[in-house]
Amino acid sequence: MHELRHSRTLIFVVGLTLLATIAAPISAQDYPSRPIRFIVPFPPGTDASSEQVPAERGAGIRSRDATVKPATSASFLAPTPCASPGSDPRGNPLPPCDAPRLRDAIDRESDATAVLVAQATVSSNSYPSRPIRFIVPFPPGGSTDIYARIIGPRLADALRQQVVIDNRPGAGGALGADLAAKAPPDGYTIWLGQTNNLAIGPAMRVKNSYDPLRDFSPITLLMKAPQVMVVNAGSPITSIKDLIAAAKAKPGGLTFASAGIGSSGHITGELFNQTVGVNITHVPYKGASPAMIDLRGGRVTYLATSLASAAQFVKNGAIKAIATTGARRARLMPDVPTVIEAGVPGFEVDSWHGMLAPAKVPRDIILRLNREIVAILGKPEVREALLSEGGEITPGTPEEFAAFLKSEVVKWAKVVKEAGITAE
Repeated sequence: MHELRHSRTLIFVVGLTLLATIAAPISAQDYPSRPIRFIVPFPPGTDASSEQVPAERGAGIRSRDATVKPATSASFLAPTPCASPGSDPRGNPLPPCDAPRLRDAIDRESDATAVLVAQATVSSNSYPSRPIRFIVPFPPGGSTDIYARIIGPRLADALRQQVVIDNRPGAGGALGADLAAKAPPDGYTIWLGQTNNLAIGPAMRVKNSYDPLRDFSPITLLMKAPQVMVVNAGSPITSIKDLIAAAKAKPGGLTFASAGIGSSGHITGELFNQTVGVNITHVPYKGASPAMIDLRGGRVTYLATSLASAAQFVKNGAIKAIATTGARRARLMPDVPTVIEAGVPGFEVDSWHGMLAPAKVPRDIILRLNREIVAILGKPEVREALLSEGGEITPGTPEEFAAFLKSEVVKWAKVVKEAGITAE
């Protein structure tokens, strides 16, 4: 009788599972996009025909999720002799009547596992089933926003789902980063991070609302752009060697400008001081434009700034470029040597941007986003638009970006600590 009841129950469960599998693509292409709850109105191991006392059969009883191991009970198996004792999952001998009970439990757990695997596959295959939020932690018009608006629409086309750009400026990009860190790890929030809010800013603050290594899932690096070190057109300094010699001849007498405390130009200048052993005084400005004005007016010795902002002034002779900070010569200024070429081994500074998601987003979703974004970066029109900003396109795997991010966090934390820089 028990075998008959067990067979009926098994057929009933398998039938419902098959029905759900067949019906899913008919109802909607993206159904189901999340796990399905399967309510069984009887305790594990029984069905409506089992001999139960009224309290067991009443409406107040429900079983837990299918992933929970079914409990053994007096109604689980009819009291008949068993053929062999068997053993439990740890190898301990079981009483005679527990062997078939264990086999029944294993059968049901195997069925439940198969259902859960099927659910996970359907959920992954249906991503994304709703719009994706793309957080840009800076205001419209800057390089970070430009990159997002180049990539966003094409990512929407690739995923066949809306991608909504959400500009959240504030605190040097930390506000947007914090929002991304606290978003649900479901793949429906991505964001565009960069050097300052992932490596420099966290190193400068005593307390951070997010951890750049722990709170995010790297997707891919997008761009790396070197800076250029420029001097006034009438300056006697024409090379890195001249700059070092002048700084050593007059300790503390030379100055370098930046767009503000903690800016890329500031950190580059501090790294240069530490690397070559000089003391050039930092002069912070409220933005790159006033810093450039004072450089052209001869009121500061040098400025480390972006290639895009300096290119036109270099071209018309208003300022002189003495070196770029990348590992290789910059594409926009191929005639300008790198700091490394000028005799400072290992000196490399790049401003970079990368795509990330909140921590613990499923790996298959991260890989899907990586695949689509890397493909977008290979499109000719995208390359042309991004390269016009002066950098180099540097896509890679999530693991490569994670390793790069870690190296940048360590590098700039050391520079910030040694220079004694803190956020204002």
